[in-house]
Amino acid sequence: MSSRAYTLADFDFELPPELIAQHPAAERSGSRLLDGRGALPVDRVFRELPALLQPGDLLVFNDTRVIKARLFGEKSPSGGAVQALVERVLPGHEVLAHVRASKSPKPGSRLRFAEAFDAEVLGRAGADEALFRLRFPSDPFALLQAHGHVPLPPYITHADGAEDEARYQTVFAARPGAVAAPTASLHFDAALLQALQARGVPRAAVTLHVGAGTFQPVRAETIEAHRMHSEWFEVSAATVQAIDATRAAGGRIVAVGTTTLRALESAARDGRLRAGAAETDLFITPGFPFRVVDLLVTNFHLPKSTLLMLVSAFAGHGHVRALYRHAIEARYRFFSYGDAMLLAR
Repeated sequence: MSSRAYTLADFDFELPPELIAQHPAAERSGSRLLDGRGALPVDRVFRELPALLQPGDLLVFNDTRVIKARLFGEKSPSGGAVQALVERVLPGHEVLAHVRASKSPKPGSRLRFAEAFDAEVLGRAGADEALFRLRFPSDPFALLQAHGHVPLPPYITHADGAEDEARYQTVFAARPGAVAAPTASLHFDAALLQALQARGVPRAAVTLHVGAGTFQPVRAETIEAHRMHSEWFEVSAATVQAIDATRAAGGRIVAVGTTTLRALESAARDGRLRAGAAETDLFITPGFPFRVVDLLVTNFHLPKSTLLMLVSAFAGHGHVRALYRHAIEARYRFFSYGDAMLLAR
């Protein structure tokens, strides 16, 4: 069924605000897992995942690392408050950032962050008018690590603290560049990874640096009119090899998270999975021809979001609606720090 048959209302639902998780579960793998592979939902705990997979299946993770992308400061010399969210680090100490201030900063002006360093405003970022180009005085990654804040999503209401620094990051985060966590991976801890290995379920990695656009709701009434933000991803030759070998041996490809799925399906857009790095603005809606992923581990997503459209495309619109109804009735915890679900294509 093509996405033309759907409107924005088809991806809306009422969520009691108290079901939006404000803090992570006490233990990563102690989260709940809604097993949605069959016709009827089954309530499980996340650490049961190894038993739900078969030896020879391949888990694919997103190994991106969340950077402390949020900065607080003031305009220089006026002293007006300013807040920046660094979306992407560029060569030459430059960054692309969302900047919030009472008045838009002018090219050539300076912003002082964390009472520690000045950034020069170079102007708007070309085609993407929402972003500003800023030049930092030295390595942006080091400055953000020293002076930035964990970029918690807008629906988490507390200021970031030590718990968020540890828990809004996967245990295998390797390549810095994301401004949002690949949240389905937050449920994995060392013991669970060991149990998966013992079960004969190996793992591979892709990288997709999640952008702030992941939280943007779709505002166009017709889904086709929505324009996706672009994100950088890379699929290595080793991962392509692991996927091809798994397929040849009859195993299944299990994507951990929508970002992993988008990276893999973006790398297979011409029909065959290929290694390489590129930008993707792939918008997955019902009717999309999946080529790589067989099973998906994912958290619960925001109403009217592109991610809810993606899981509906993957597991079936009616089926996903029924699962969300069950999750709300059974008081699952939603969004980044919430519980997870397991879906079959």
